[in-house]
Amino acid sequence: MNYAFRLLFFLLLLSGCKNETQLIFSSEIVTEKTLDICQNEFCSPVTIDYVIASGDKAISEKINSEIETYIIEALFLGDDAKPTANDITQAVRDFILAYRDHQPDIPSELDSGGYEAEISIQNKFQNEQWVCIELTKYLYEGGIHGFESSLFLNFNLQTTELMDYDDLFDDLQGFKILAEDTFRKTQNISKGAPLNESGFWFENETFELPESIGFSETNVILIYNIYEIAPYGVEAFELIIPLEEVEPFLTANFL
Repeated sequence: MNYAFRLLFFLLLLSGCKNETQLIFSSEIVTEKTLDICQNEFCSPVTIDYVIASGDKAISEKINSEIETYIIEALFLGDDAKPTANDITQAVRDFILAYRDHQPDIPSELDSGGYEAEISIQNKFQNEQWVCIELTKYLYEGGIHGFESSLFLNFNLQTTELMDYDDLFDDLQGFKILAEDTFRKTQNISKGAPLNESGFWFENETFELPESIGFSETNVILIYNIYEIAPYGVEAFELIIPLEEVEPFLTANFL
């Protein structure tokens, strides 16, 4: 009986360990200086500062694939329907070569001497159930100004799937009301006043959540990118809501 009890305990312990997803992140940096084509010839400045997931194979491969796809697509300037680069280094090379190809056709008054790309990807939040990845990019492709945008990806560590709003919130409408109240306070728009009178582009004067939402240890982060709800003159901005205020609306299993 004693042996049987110990065996049962061991099996239960092993089962519990299997259910706990092990995930580790390390940092990686790629710049134009790492390429052979930039050793003796000018290259547009490129900095890719990103994380690589390791540990649990299924979820780490999913996360790394999404990150690599984001970087490759962000650097794509070709005429094809989709990028042809197979990895990040090739995407950086193609971005640099694109300026060299385009440069003869760029009017001198608009040619600043190169394109520019800065991409930063980090794990913003992680617990045993899910992980939030923040992806930020700044791209200058000629002209008057560059363009910056941010995106959050939330991964369910048990299923390896990306989570959308319906996965994150049990009460999405309640959270939306909280977010609008916070938005109005930070933008000094009184309750009931038209949102667009302050220069926004909300369709039918109806408040909308941004494209994606992120999490830190203490806050919920909503980033409205340029053009998302306002013209270019209105810069992108973050809406920060304390996590404790959002908890009543979140899916219970992910806290």
